[in-house]
Amino acid sequence: MSIELQKPVKRTQPISPWRGIISVFATLFILLLILFGALFSLTPTGQSAGNWLNWFFALDSIQLWWYVTRASGIIAYLLLWLSMLLGLGVTSKFFDRLLDRVFTYDFHQFISLLSIAFVVLHVAVLMVDRYMPYSIWQILVPFISPYRPFWVGVGVIGFYLTLLVTVTFYLRKRIGMHAFRVIHVLSLVGYVGATLHGIYAGTDSPLPAMQFLYKGTALAVIFLTVFWLVLLALRKLEARQAALEAARLNRRRHAPARY
Repeated sequence: MSIELQKPVKRTQPISPWRGIISVFATLFILLLILFGALFSLTPTGQSAGNWLNWFFALDSIQLWWYVTRASGIIAYLLLWLSMLLGLGVTSKFFDRLLDRVFTYDFHQFISLLSIAFVVLHVAVLMVDRYMPYSIWQILVPFISPYRPFWVGVGVIGFYLTLLVTVTFYLRKRIGMHAFRVIHVLSLVGYVGATLHGIYAGTDSPLPAMQFLYKGTALAVIFLTVFWLVLLALRKLEARQAALEAARLNRRRHAPARY
């Protein structure tokens, strides 16, 4: 079986260097907007607006913010899973017959940023939740959560690894492609951490629907990971065989002529 060595993605149109910068600034803008909203809520005007919103939407309901953090956590997990699927698809060329590689790569990058935004929403809501409010340190520091500290800490570490991998999208030229690929392997560890966090720390995990969701998505990632590893082994085997064949031809070429 002949496996072609992976080639760089060819873009049919030149990609503007501003695309990555715009994506980063858009994410920072969303985070700053959330911070500004939190600070604005402390002002008299913000408190008046908050009272009106509370009357209109019943924001003081204990269940409301709990529903928001649960929903945002599930959405963040699904986005992270989709990002993993697309990333493994780019590496293994699994989706090449269905999707353009440039689209797959760019969508993978965008989905990674979007998953981080929903994780930020997931943890930010915990600080205003009235049932079990979290401090900033309980959110940022692993294993000190008042609720299932180990599995929540695993989720925190998984988020940090995902954030690190996403940042390297914009540092490829500085760190080099080899370091970029090595760091990208950590995305698998981050995904495993997010999955374990969801299974063992999620309040909805006992539900059959959530069990089906976690197991089904995990099996899809396992399948593509095994497919990628087998493909990688075949590529290395083919490269080794090609090197041996080249060495054999070279020895034959330089061998002394027999009379």
